[in-house]
Amino acid sequence: MLEFALFLVVTILLGWPLGRYLAAVMQGKPMRSDFVFGWLEKPLYRLLGTQPEKGMSWKGYAGAFLLSNLLLAAAVWGIFMTQAWLPLNPDNVPNMSWDLALHTMVSFLTNTNQQHYSGQAQLSYLSQMTGIVGLQIITPVMGLAVATATLRGLFGGRKASNETAAHAESGETDVGNYWADVIRATLRCVLPLSLVLSALLTWQGVPATLEAGPVASPVNATAEFDKQKIPLGPVAPMVAIKQLGSNGGGWYGPNSTVALENPTPLSNFLEVVSIALLPVAIAFMIGPFTGRRKFGMMVLGTMLTMSLISTGIALWSEGHSATSADIALMEGKEVRLGADASALWAAATTQVNNGSVNMMLDSAAPLTGMVAMSNMLINSIWGGVGCGLQQFIVYLLLSVFIAGLMTGRTPELFGRKIEGPQVRLLAFLILLQPLVILGFTAFTLAVPGLAANSNPGFHGISQVFYEYTSAFANNGSGFEGLGDASVWWNASCSIVLAAGRYPSLLVPLALAAMLARKRQAPEGSGSLQIESPTFALTLIGIVIILTLLQFMPVLVLGPVADHLSLASGAGTLKDLLQ
Repeated sequence: MLEFALFLVVTILLGWPLGRYLAAVMQGKPMRSDFVFGWLEKPLYRLLGTQPEKGMSWKGYAGAFLLSNLLLAAAVWGIFMTQAWLPLNPDNVPNMSWDLALHTMVSFLTNTNQQHYSGQAQLSYLSQMTGIVGLQIITPVMGLAVATATLRGLFGGRKASNETAAHAESGETDVGNYWADVIRATLRCVLPLSLVLSALLTWQGVPATLEAGPVASPVNATAEFDKQKIPLGPVAPMVAIKQLGSNGGGWYGPNSTVALENPTPLSNFLEVVSIALLPVAIAFMIGPFTGRRKFGMMVLGTMLTMSLISTGIALWSEGHSATSADIALMEGKEVRLGADASALWAAATTQVNNGSVNMMLDSAAPLTGMVAMSNMLINSIWGGVGCGLQQFIVYLLLSVFIAGLMTGRTPELFGRKIEGPQVRLLAFLILLQPLVILGFTAFTLAVPGLAANSNPGFHGISQVFYEYTSAFANNGSGFEGLGDASVWWNASCSIVLAAGRYPSLLVPLALAAMLARKRQAPEGSGSLQIESPTFALTLIGIVIILTLLQFMPVLVLGPVADHLSLASGAGTLKDLLQ
């Protein structure tokens, strides 16, 4: 509990000034640091053929976002399938198969970092440094850029908040310049933070080298092998950006459970704070960025309330529930960290679209696993960098619509009416999640041999459901115990990864632009007050109803039944019912 309290205090104290700084960066205001970053940004603008002051419509913004993703996809997929013939491969790692390369590329392109490979054994240094770390730097910034463009749209466009901004093309709402947003956030925020954290982790003992790993002799002379190769590499920079960028994944297959990737209690604390830092900062950014500080505090308060509830349940489940004393649950946990630190990380990594782990989630208490699933299904407790805010805006619009109907008022947000076309798009996003996740889960469990899961009982249902939930939520963590290096898992998860990323980013952007084109009515005493604790509680209730209740059957068949059977010692549903 002490570590949780310290984590919360440090994250908020760091997130508040960082959020104000992010607001200034994304607004493009003159800054004292312009003389440092200006000479880096201007050549990039010339190379891209763009003018940062020239705005875009939402369609132009979305087109630039999709184009950048397409170009990166082709380059990274090619690197993974040809890495054996490329430089920086001292361990002679072979090429990836097409399906594994496809899944890995889509996973990191969508800021998910779901891994069906072991990084230390199946990726060269070049693949790690360019295809992996490169995407880990740029993809979270892409999400942040789209989220800030959505905020501009909700408040009438950039011209409404900045009279010097140019008109967007075609006379439509100016939501900003995509290339300028990405470049400024990358150079002025993400890269400096990553450099600082990388240096701190290197100081704590995380490797940062381009040399091949050493070869050691086993201590036990009766071992079945004479030598063991210890994989090293530029681990610290990758770990820094994987945590800060809501990326997850890991240099090593077991992730931050490995002592080389997470060697000390201080490194563990630095990494878990880094997981939540940027998403919390984005919540603090909303007020100064939009000029609606009460609105920003409502968003922050709502996210913080859900975070406290989620983390509290995880800490209780892992350390104080009926199953917490079961010795079987210690398999896959780091005894040097303990149950509380493991539960805190599990809660933080799924409240944020991070997905890194400092224990194997397959070994967590069943209810801790349910908390992790619930966090990903909600996907906006803090959410990923930018993505969490986009999902929160979806829930916000739905809550305004439902609250308006309940109180007999025309639903409107900031004086702009929410009507049929907007509600249909919102319904599409809400229905997309269960259709994709439950559809793929049911098919995989129904066809013998597809799942290749290690637990055919209640936990086996959780393993498959968790994998697809993690992919759709762009989280990347997994229960493991799956034969997920197959063509089926690679292809199906690639589809789910894309379905969970692109509609959830672009549909809210389109909705914001649609609202911006509507005539704004003055807010009065009859307007719905969304900047209030009452509305925040209403929003939390709607989030629970829309996300958790529709998945209740699979949660009962999976982690709830798993918990009851473990607590009672029963092994089957028949035993449990008796």
